[in-house]
Amino acid sequence: MDWDKLRVFHIVADVGSFTHAAEVLNLSQSAVSRQISKLEESLQVALFHRHARGLKLTEQGELLLRTAHEVIAKLSMAEARITENRERPEGPLKITTTVAFGSVWLTSRIKEFVALYPNVEVSLVLASTELDLSMREADVAIRMQPPTQPDLIQLPLMRLHYHLYASSSYIKEMGIPKTGRDLDEHHLVVYGEDAHPPVADLNWVLHYESYAITRSPVLQVNSIYGIFRAVQSGLGIAALPDYMSRESENLVRVLPEIDGPSVDAFFVYPEELRKSKRINILRDFLVNKVREEKF
Repeated sequence: MDWDKLRVFHIVADVGSFTHAAEVLNLSQSAVSRQISKLEESLQVALFHRHARGLKLTEQGELLLRTAHEVIAKLSMAEARITENRERPEGPLKITTTVAFGSVWLTSRIKEFVALYPNVEVSLVLASTELDLSMREADVAIRMQPPTQPDLIQLPLMRLHYHLYASSSYIKEMGIPKTGRDLDEHHLVVYGEDAHPPVADLNWVLHYESYAITRSPVLQVNSIYGIFRAVQSGLGIAALPDYMSRESENLVRVLPEIDGPSVDAFFVYPEELRKSKRINILRDFLVNKVREEKF
């Protein structure tokens, strides 16, 4: 099987159209289409259903895509190991984590890492879903729960403590609660029904010392980053991890005697990258940052 055609097939399958694949590959759309047609002719099967709205893999196409993923993952691993034989850490390093943690905490610290290791090509993938590290969709992950896959190494990185926060503008307008029961009179921002928070009861603020059975929130959001932005805007009070308050000058902790739940964050990477210099320098860098900031 011709590798160039397989590579083109892999890109087309990922982006779902010849047009977008042509942009990625810097080829003409007709050249991409010809490569796919020749691959289908050599295999004597159709790999895509062609529709006006795009392309959909056939059953045979899905089988070939799984195989292509495996081949590309192994080639990426070989490239990484060859690169690691050099004296200085260099080469691509793809990091994935949640949108909230990546946007608020990690991105502001990556500048220093890049300055220390200019030959490491860092890319961040911030997503609400977990990428498959064993398939090399990313090299390393920072996750808010331990991984379930047996071939992944996990290192406890930090513990995220949740407390109640409001913006200074909200407090100026609505005042500050003195007791837990005062929350009955305040605007609360919480997780929505479609959210999947890392702990079971992050909406504890709705029933903490409440006269009512439960409080009605002013807003429900399906992500902690959305809650953070809503609180920053002055909409209301919410339970946020403390690291977010350190990154925002206008957040004020309210009812400081109340402790919310805690979440452990893990540094996760595949077993086969245990000796990778790029993984190790990133791990040490983050551990030192966490120690400096006294999580």
